[in-house]
Amino acid sequence: MADAPSPQELPRPDRRRFFWPGGLSARLLTLTILFVAAGGMLALPPALAAYQESWLLDRVRAAETISRISDIAPERMNLEQREQLLQGAGVEWVAISTPDVGLRLVLQGSKRPQRPYLVDLRQQGPGSWLVGPFNTLFGGEGRSVRVRAKPRFIEADFVEVVAPDAELKQELWDYLWRLIIIVAFVSTLAGVLVYLSLNLFLVRPMQRITYAMERFRADPEDPEARVELSGRRDEIGRAEAELGRMQADLRAALNSRARLAALGEAVAKINHDLRNMLTSAQIASERLAALKDPKVREALPRLERALDRAVKLASDVLTYGKTQEAAPEARPVRLAAALEAAAEEARLSDEGVRLACEVGRTEQVIADPDQLHRILVNLLRNAREAIEHQSGRTAPGRIRVTLEQGDNVSLVRVADNGPGVPPRARERLFQPFAGSSRPDGAGLGLAIARELAQGHGGDLGLVESTDAGAVFELRLPGAPPKAPTRSRSAKSSA
Repeated sequence: MADAPSPQELPRPDRRRFFWPGGLSARLLTLTILFVAAGGMLALPPALAAYQESWLLDRVRAAETISRISDIAPERMNLEQREQLLQGAGVEWVAISTPDVGLRLVLQGSKRPQRPYLVDLRQQGPGSWLVGPFNTLFGGEGRSVRVRAKPRFIEADFVEVVAPDAELKQELWDYLWRLIIIVAFVSTLAGVLVYLSLNLFLVRPMQRITYAMERFRADPEDPEARVELSGRRDEIGRAEAELGRMQADLRAALNSRARLAALGEAVAKINHDLRNMLTSAQIASERLAALKDPKVREALPRLERALDRAVKLASDVLTYGKTQEAAPEARPVRLAAALEAAAEEARLSDEGVRLACEVGRTEQVIADPDQLHRILVNLLRNAREAIEHQSGRTAPGRIRVTLEQGDNVSLVRVADNGPGVPPRARERLFQPFAGSSRPDGAGLGLAIARELAQGHGGDLGLVESTDAGAVFELRLPGAPPKAPTRSRSAKSSA
């Protein structure tokens, strides 16, 4: 795998070009210009249709005017005067349709219209209105347009004029090119403005986020790898905030990993000496076993169990610091007996913090006995210490444990009447060295307990935390039946 680039080799956002081919900015600029240009092109057909309609109506209104002039003194007008009127109106002949006479030719020039095509402005639909300019532009040369429209200055059904379309075609081409130039200019200007705006509000912040991610990947402890929060409330601001939280969580995880590695190294150094000390204590316990003092004999089994667990715990801590916990050897375990042993090691008593066990003597769970003991000890000890460190407390401390089974799962709930878990400690409650809410706490107990629970295929979590106490739930797979109890006759016969 290739080596990660050093922080000095990474590009800085202020050194990057404002625009680079193939980048997000270039694509954004290109797409903006294309989309604005496409929108402008969609506006071309209506603009051309409106321009052609206006041009034709101008010819019709001019034809109405000259028709009124010709009606005043038709006998005094010669052919040359009529040609001048028609030429001034831009038409070749004018006809008017009235109800009593029908279609009547008013003025006619000397030229005969060539291949006229009809444009009826009275009853044009949207389709024919939009297609009309393109029919004029691409319909061939030397044609004439025959136009019908409602009159404005005279009383008639409609006015009909015939005009050559060469002038209309030329003006449409000129107007089309002007529109294309305007659309190209507007689309380019709009693209640049949109590009600059989005580059300022979107691309540049994304570059800063990307830069922070690159620096963080190269060196998580680099001060420049910390993303600077802009205080925005949009998606960019949320991305900056989430990246900042992710960096903080990853730094905490890396620090925990480093501390675990240091812990493993330290335990490896002292483990040999510690095991020798525990071996000496075991030899002393064996000598005590030779004594016939009944009190010594009564306390000796507890001492031996404590020493065995201490030896195993030293090895387990070494294993935890190096890799992971050993696989559990799960089997049915009576939960009430396990709670009694854990409460004794967690220093619960009737005079101090008391255990209220609401678990039947024969109820069982499936777990590794040693690992279950460690889980319960951590939970009970944490609850006791939280209660004892609560300032201004007058009520006696109590830890209530219940068991609920069903659907092939066992739920062990440990509830205390302590101060609860502070909100600032809940997010990292199960992270090594980060979950303790007490200054003297190491923050390893709950992390180890959860890892042991997950090794069983279950989990450990905080389900409730208030000022009246906290409730932890241990979920273990399997729901074994209650252990059988021996009857009195069986005991007597034994």
